[in-house]
Parts: sequence; C-alpha cells; structure tokens
Amino acid sequence: MSLVTGNPAGAQVAQNDDSEIARVAPRPGAPGSFAELTAQLQPAVVNISTRQRIQVNTNPFAGTPFADLFGGGQPATREAQSLGSGFIISADGYVVTNNHVVTADGRGRVEEITVTTPDGTEYPAELVGTDAASDLAVLKISRREAFPFVHFGDSAEARVGDWVIAIGNPFGLGGTVTAGIVSAVVRSTGMGGAYDRYIQTDASINRGNSGGPLFDMEGNVIGINNAIFSPTGGSVGIGFAIPAEIAEPIVKKLIAGEEIQRGYLGVRIQQMTEDLAAALGIPENRGEFVQAVEPGEAADKAGLRAGDVVLQVDGKDVTRDQTLSFIVANIAPGTRVPLLVLRDGQRVTLNATVGRRPSEDQLQQQFFDPNAEQDQPMPQGNTGSGMLEQSLGVRAIPLTPQIARQLGLGESTRGVVVTDVDPNADAAQKGLQRGTVILSANGAAISSPQELENVIRTAKAAGRPAVLLRVQARGGPPLSIAVRLR
Repeated sequence: MSLVTGNPAGAQVAQNDDSEIARVAPRPGAPGSFAELTAQLQPAVVNISTRQRIQVNTNPFAGTPFADLFGGGQPATREAQSLGSGFIISADGYVVTNNHVVTADGRGRVEEITVTTPDGTEYPAELVGTDAASDLAVLKISRREAFPFVHFGDSAEARVGDWVIAIGNPFGLGGTVTAGIVSAVVRSTGMGGAYDRYIQTDASINRGNSGGPLFDMEGNVIGINNAIFSPTGGSVGIGFAIPAEIAEPIVKKLIAGEEIQRGYLGVRIQQMTEDLAAALGIPENRGEFVQAVEPGEAADKAGLRAGDVVLQVDGKDVTRDQTLSFIVANIAPGTRVPLLVLRDGQRVTLNATVGRRPSEDQLQQQFFDPNAEQDQPMPQGNTGSGMLEQSLGVRAIPLTPQIARQLGLGESTRGVVVTDVDPNADAAQKGLQRGTVILSANGAAISSPQELENVIRTAKAAGRPAVLLRVQARGGPPLSIAVRLR
C-alpha cells in the first residue's frame, strides 16, 4: 500500500498528528480492464434451463365461498420453463446453482434440466441434491473430456470496496458479464431464515443471474448470486450473493449425499426496532424479540417465553447482521448452549438443548390457522376517560365471552377489543384494527380500558414514548408490538 505524494484532494490533517488518515493509491492490479479475467472464467459459467409441469386450478372461483358451486374445479397441469445460471466446480462436471432455479416451487415437478456451456453445447443434467434453506442445488453433467471449472474462494476475506464481477444468464442473455464492488460483506435482508446473511454488491444482477458466480479479482467464487432489491423488477444496484463460506460446505455435503442438519429453537422472532426498544426501556437497540414459543420445542423446554429478548446465544451477540436464526442454524442439533435473555428488565441465562430444524415447508405451516373466521359485526362501546383515543388513537371495550366466540377465541380469554382505530395513529400503522384484542400492555394483563389507561399513565410517567402491547387478531397467533404514544 503506497502513500500518495504531493497534495491530493481528501482529508487534510496536521502533519505528525497520530490521527492522520493515510491517503492510499489503489493496490497494484486494480483492473484497467476485466477482459483477461473474464476470458479465463467464462468457460466454466453455464446457462441452466428447466422444463416443468406445474399444477394450476381451472376454477375461476377458487379460494372463495362459491368454489363448490362450480364442482370445485379440476386441477390441471401446464408446461413452464425457467432460466438461470450456474458454474462448474470440477473437471467431471458438478454444477452449482440456486435451488429455486431447478425446482417447481412446490407446485409440480421438474421434468428436464438442461445445462448449456458457452460454446452452445447442451447437456442433460442430473439433479444431485437440493437444499431449500440455503437455496442451493448441485447438478451433474458428463462428457469424455474434462470440463473447465472454477474454485470457491474465501468470502471472509472480502472487503467493502473490493472489485467483483458477475457472469450469468440475465433475461436469457447468456455469457453476460457485469462488474462492481462489494457494497457490504455481511448483509441481512430482514427476511429471516437460517441463511439471511449475504454479500451485497452493485454489480448488475437481474432475472436469470440467479445461481451464477460472483468472482473476486483472483478468479475465485466468493458468492452465488441469489436475489435483488428492486422496485422495478430490474437491477438498481442492490444485489445479494450467498457467501462462499456458507455455500461450499453445503455443496460438499450435497455431492457426498449427506443429510444437512441445522439447529432449531422453535420460536417466532422479531428484530429489535427503535419502538420496541423504547417500549421495553432498553438502552441498546440489539437482540431479537420473542413473539411466540412453539410448545415442546427446544426454547419451550429451556423456559424461553413470549416477550423475552434474546441477547446472546452461546456467547455470540444477536444483532441485525448476526441474527438468532443464523446463529442457531449453524449449531449442531443436540448441542447444549446458554441463552442470555432480557426478561422484565432483568438479564436471565437459560440453557437450551438445540433441536433439529424442520423442513422449509413445515416451517411455513407453523403459526398458521387455516380456520380463521370471517369478519362479524363488532359492538360500539364506551372506552373510559378518552385517554386511549388521545394517547393510542384507539377505542376499546372489554372482551366478553360472546365477543371472544365471534373472534374465534376461547371464552376464558381476557383483554379489551379494539372497536375503532385512528388511521393516522401509530397503532394503525402497526396493524391494529377493528376486532384486534389487546391481551396485555407492558407485561401487565388487562381486562378493561381503564387498566390499559393505567399502564399508559405509568409509561408516560417513566418517560417511555411507546408501550408494548400483546395483541391477537382474528385467526392469528398472539403477537407483541410496540406502539408509539401521542
């Protein structure tokens, strides 16, 4: 790293000052062109196409109360195709891509997968293995001659600002090369999941780039292009790649035919927000909030409760970039680990024996009530002194057994039910609506509007700008939300 001489533009500080910022030139080898590197790498990057049979419902009233009036409709299948990218990692033809490129997303079956190399040769591909949680898949193609291939690199060595290039098949335009830099090395998209941790890049990535490689300047694969953030559906310079340090071990297991096991606690979680932190009186905006605990799973057995904030798992801080799901998924099932949680303002250590993570399909079915009842008329009522309208922007009445039955709740459920919400209030923005039941506020069970008012008065006296409400909507699970006071 050589110092720039003369008087370049940039930060100016006093000479011989320990705080001086060194001004550096680009390291030797910063590309004037990507042509030579591209020529070496492009032969190992392939296009992937599939032929699928997807089930569709021919009943125009499917999903409505009128569906059965028309005989329920007969399911039909239609042929569909998908396009994506991949790269060869061995001379004998193992190909890495995304799982979503080569699966029918649960709606049917993939009948044929074709891999096309840059010289236009098409190869029928065998599906070796897939992993939905990491969105990775491995294919196998064959020929007598050795295939050109590329290697995984060490994505942990990537730095923000490093040059990268992406090669792939956007919109079916095979062999497309784009360049950019590493925009972030550990990026969580907020979507949750076991592997919500990506390399972010501004190298142009579009539909069809999925499964293609993200290369460093030494020609190593440091990421697998996976997704974009875009209001238009096209590239706006925010692309995400699965880091090689995550992908490579999974790929090796898929090739070896090994089962992939991940850790699991059995909780429904929410990232800590400014409003949640304010409602809980937490000085640091860190950790993740437990919305619900699945009965009988590891968290339940360890004593974790809804309303806890998980701060650490096995000594590792839970942050936006190192989520609870990511930490736990990378712990072997059966391992006993300490959990540091914040409960009612106190730090508590629990010990959990990590369970085994279910399949992605099973996870999607959890906390889902298919028997949610339809809306029914709600009575109007007196909400006390008017503080709820002034401070929360809601009107509420006590929850009676009759109203509880209308809402599909047990008759013994206690709380207050919202009858009106000011659309301009934070409560409306957070999802409170007519028929929502407020079960507790700041950890205190409530059964009348007056009790809710008392909690609000206490919060205001303590200088808290928000309250934490435990609520339940019709047909849904209990959730905790932080609502700002007015």
